[in-house]
Amino acid sequence: MKLAPDEQAMLEGDKGLARQKAMELLVRYGEALGAEGFVDTDNVTGTMGGSSTYVRDYYEAGDDRDLLFSRFDLDSDEAVEIPQATTQACHLQTRFEPAQAEAFGTPPEALDFHLENQKYAEGLGVKLLNTCTPYVVGNVPEFGDHCAWMESSAVVYCNSVLGARTNTEGRESTSAAMLTGKIPNWGFHLDDYRYGSHHVKVETPIESVMDWGMLGYFVGREVQENKPVIDGISSAPNLICHKHFGAAAASSGGVEMYHVVGHTPEAASLEQAFGGNAVSETFVYGIEEVRQAYDDLNAQASSDDVDYVMLGCPHYTLDQLAVVCELIENKKVHENSNLWVFTSRIIRDQAAAKGYDKILAASGAILMTDTCSAMSSAAPRDTKVAATDSAKQTHYLPSMLGVEAWFGSTEDCVNAALTSKWRSERP
Repeated sequence: MKLAPDEQAMLEGDKGLARQKAMELLVRYGEALGAEGFVDTDNVTGTMGGSSTYVRDYYEAGDDRDLLFSRFDLDSDEAVEIPQATTQACHLQTRFEPAQAEAFGTPPEALDFHLENQKYAEGLGVKLLNTCTPYVVGNVPEFGDHCAWMESSAVVYCNSVLGARTNTEGRESTSAAMLTGKIPNWGFHLDDYRYGSHHVKVETPIESVMDWGMLGYFVGREVQENKPVIDGISSAPNLICHKHFGAAAASSGGVEMYHVVGHTPEAASLEQAFGGNAVSETFVYGIEEVRQAYDDLNAQASSDDVDYVMLGCPHYTLDQLAVVCELIENKKVHENSNLWVFTSRIIRDQAAAKGYDKILAASGAILMTDTCSAMSSAAPRDTKVAATDSAKQTHYLPSMLGVEAWFGSTEDCVNAALTSKWRSERP
């Protein structure tokens, strides 16, 4: 790789041992990718430090946080003192919900160790947003910004909707980027790589959040890790629709960037979206494909007895919490069911200011932050059948938790929580 003077200085240790270890990791990473050099980044979003006692014990770190960071985040056998971040950095969702440790079955030692790591990360200059939707709560990079983000649903939103540039990074590369302000210049940082490859012709109305989730699931399954160009959308999707579409496409496939012709910043036209490149393959999405996507999402569910409803993947916005509160106010979650709603800390506080937390609590629902059932591998005890309005969670919950999972609208899911029964009409 060709290194700029400041990069070479860090590699040689002129900026301290920790930044040297970080640059060594990034150079190995960049060379493995075939990158010719680095780009500067001032926006890093990851999971800095080790929060689990398993990781602590595996790396034999004891209570030495710098040692754990050195080994776990920087792949360094040598323990180095970790300095402050040189970039803007924020923390994604975690495996724990501190306020609901009992519901999650979290041992006190594990919770204490997690909270200590949160303080450690904050001490390094990391903002504890603790959400998979950083773009909802203040981390909104500008068009063309080079970022280093983890979390598939956040990455696809960053690239596609904001027009910022990031690959799907890992814990090590984001931690190293946080200390150096550098990330390999490859993939979605490059102009030519961002053009579309596959054409999706939409021939049926796409309006609701559920519609967008099913379309995303279909698109991801068909294009896998390629870059779809969605054509035929008449009305502009809002943030929530983009959020559910991208999360679904990143789950059923591995989509990191998509274009919606006329509605995303690098797709004013079909020609711009493809950048003059040939179309690799074309797919049609009509009513039969809608029905197939719905059937595929619900293929692993059979029992109508729903004992757990999970909402908030990706983390719910304030508007989505308002919808749930409207549906559930003055009603009660069925005694045979549970309703957990996940959001970010900032949105939780905004919801409390509007009284949404009280409405949810009065119904028997639980408002949670920082995590989700897939991230934490947690659900109410003895859960057998779940329901969710997230195509992403429907995709993951059966394998992660060993449960059946139904997919439907938010209203379908709230009704399931109120009745403990699944009732949804096939499109």
